Amino acid sequence: MRSEMGDTPGRGGAQRSCLKKPGLSENCERRPEGTTSAGSLAYGEDLEEEKNSAFTWEVKANNRTYNNQLKEKVFLCWQRKKYKGNIIHTAKYNVFSFLPLNLYEQFHRMSNLYFLFIIILQGIPEISTLPWFTLFTPFTCLLIIRATRDLADDIGRHRSDRTINSRPCQMLVGSSFLWRKWKDLCVGDLVCLHKDNTVPADVLLLASTEPSSLCYVETADIDGETNLKFRQAPMGTHQALTNERKMASFQGTVVCEEPNSQMHHFLGCLEWEGKKYSLDSGNILLRGCKIRNTDTCYGLVIYAGTAALGPAA
Repeated sequence: MRSEMGDTPGRGGAQRSCLKKPGLSENCERRPEGTTSAGSLAYGEDLEEEKNSAFTWEVKANNRTYNNQLKEKVFLCWQRKKYKGNIIHTAKYNVFSFLPLNLYEQFHRMSNLYFLFIIILQGIPEISTLPWFTLFTPFTCLLIIRATRDLADDIGRHRSDRTINSRPCQMLVGSSFLWRKWKDLCVGDLVCLHKDNTVPADVLLLASTEPSSLCYVETADIDGETNLKFRQAPMGTHQALTNERKMASFQGTVVCEEPNSQMHHFLGCLEWEGKKYSLDSGNILLRGCKIRNTDTCYGLVIYAGTAALGPAA
C-alpha cells in the first residue's frame, strides 16, 4: 500500500525527496533507510553545505570598499559592478535619445510603415497622380502628436524618479545615523527606520524596539494586502546591536541567493562573530513596504535599486 501511495508527508518523506529550489543542484541521493544519528548529522551538514554553495550574493555590513570591488561578467572580458546603487530609472528617454528612439518605436507599428511606403510611392510621378505631400502632411502631424504624448508621459516619469530618489532616510555614516537621500544608499549600508517610514531598499532586519525583535509592516503597495504582517530580526543581532556605537562596529556578512522575482521567497545566512543565523523571507523588509506600530528598527541593505524585490515606488 505504501509503495503505491508514495512517501507519507513529514520528516521521513522530506528526507527522501529532493526539492528543486532556485540555484540548488537537482541531483539528490536517496537517504538510506535506518541511518544512525551520526549519519543523519553528516547528511544534514552536507545538505547545508550544498545550499550555502549555491548562494553567490555576498554582502558585508559597513564595508563599501569590499562591496564595490565585486564585479560581474557582462560579455567576454567586459565587467561591471555587481551591486547597483539605489537610484531608480523608469523613464524611457533622455535629451539625446528621445528623437531616434521615439521614431524607432513609432515605425515599429505596421500601420506607420504602410503609410510611409505609400508616401514613397506617391513621390514617383510615373505611378502617382497625387502629390506626395497630400499624405505626408497628415502623417507627420500624427507622428508629432504621438511623440508629444510620449514626451509628456516621460517627463512625468522623470519627475517621479527624482521624487523617489530624493526621499529622505537615515543611514549610518561613521558612528551615527544621518539623513541622506534614497539614491545615496548602497548595498551593505545600515539604515534606521521609524514608524510610518517607507523602506528604501530590500533590508535585512537586524534589531527593533519591539519585544522579541518584531517589526510590523504594511505591504499594500506591494501585494495590495492591508493586513499588517510582522517581520523578526535574528535574536543574536537584536540582543547585541543596542546602540549606534555597536551598529558602527557590526561586521556581519550575509550570504544569500541572487535577486529574483520571487518576492515571498528568500533563503540566506548571516555570519557574524563565528555564528551563523539562517535567514528567510520573515527576516526581510521589502522596498516599498511601510513600518507600522513599531517606533524604530534597524536593517542592513542587501538588495538596492533595480535589484530590489519590492516595487520601485
